[in-house]
Amino acid sequence: MRFEFATAARILFGAGALNETAAAASQTGTRVLLVVGKSAQRAGRLIDNLTGSGLPVKLFHVEGEPTVETALAGVEAARRVGCDLVIGLGGGSALDAGKAIAALLTNPGEPLDYLEVVGRGQPLIQPPAPYIAIPTTAGTGAEVTRNAVLTVPEKRVKVSLRSPLMLPRLAIIDPELTYGLPPDITASTGLDALTQLIEPFLSNAANPLTDSLCREGIRCAARSLRKACQNGADPQAREEMCLASLFSGLALANAKLGAVHGFAGPLGGMFPAAPHGALCARLLPFVFETNLAALQERAPDSPTLARFDEVARLLTGKPKARAADGIRWLKQIVETLKIPALKKYGIQESDFPVIIAQAHKASSMKGNPIALNEGELGKILEDAF
Repeated sequence: MRFEFATAARILFGAGALNETAAAASQTGTRVLLVVGKSAQRAGRLIDNLTGSGLPVKLFHVEGEPTVETALAGVEAARRVGCDLVIGLGGGSALDAGKAIAALLTNPGEPLDYLEVVGRGQPLIQPPAPYIAIPTTAGTGAEVTRNAVLTVPEKRVKVSLRSPLMLPRLAIIDPELTYGLPPDITASTGLDALTQLIEPFLSNAANPLTDSLCREGIRCAARSLRKACQNGADPQAREEMCLASLFSGLALANAKLGAVHGFAGPLGGMFPAAPHGALCARLLPFVFETNLAALQERAPDSPTLARFDEVARLLTGKPKARAADGIRWLKQIVETLKIPALKKYGIQESDFPVIIAQAHKASSMKGNPIALNEGELGKILEDAF
């Protein structure tokens, strides 16, 4: 047995943890680039705390999912006013943008020098600028991952800027920041977190440390996702979903993902209006079902098959549940939470061959518990369509 585990240098978790940001930032930098989403509404208290501690703040908005141009614009904004600390506050887009900006702020050359798949994939030369990640959704786990997902519009793909050096200096998870999330965002981001717990647990790079995180995270999400959607101010439900999201980030950064994310990356690049979390949510039951059938057919002695039964027990809370029960649970929650079908985002059946070809190249597909053939990948898209 051999495995590695790496994460953010420090993690702060708990209601009110946001209030500790200024003290930590004061020990790290002298001028802050604060990366936020479309709205800076949640940033007001943080800005007041930072400026009150003597830290000037430059605000940088991320409109939608970040592109390479977004990251470059952030670097330009930071350099223009001399920022030496980056803080990301928001969902996965803001956190990934902040992570990319921090990396490119200290490294020479162009983003394509470092990007996977469409770039040269070179390692970073210098450590990124200090980065503090503060999620306001419970879904991506980006506060503890070592990559930033960027869209390359001209190539119609989403790819990663990835390096062990990109792990945030500090991750602050304050469940109170998620209380105002609407039910649809709670549902899609929560199911994204659940996907990021199930895929590493079933992946070909699972290890005992990530397994323990996935088991507890799946339990948390199964118990609390519906509750958080029904009552966004339920403190226990929000706390458990934040834990599930955190554990999912820790797991995916140290194990691997699978076909859900293998599809979601190319789909997000080809259809930018399709939210990543909603894509993962829609695909999850059908990937789970197809992987199970493929293993039963081509690798009936695989020890991973027992893990499908275990996932079912974790989801349902029933000690005798089998994999088929897990499939039913996943399909039911996707229906209950009204996750849209793929066709709602303008995806056509004629797009399937290109989607499948792109998915084959995706780095996430390499973690799938079994290599799926084109027919199996096509069936997943048909079922999710």
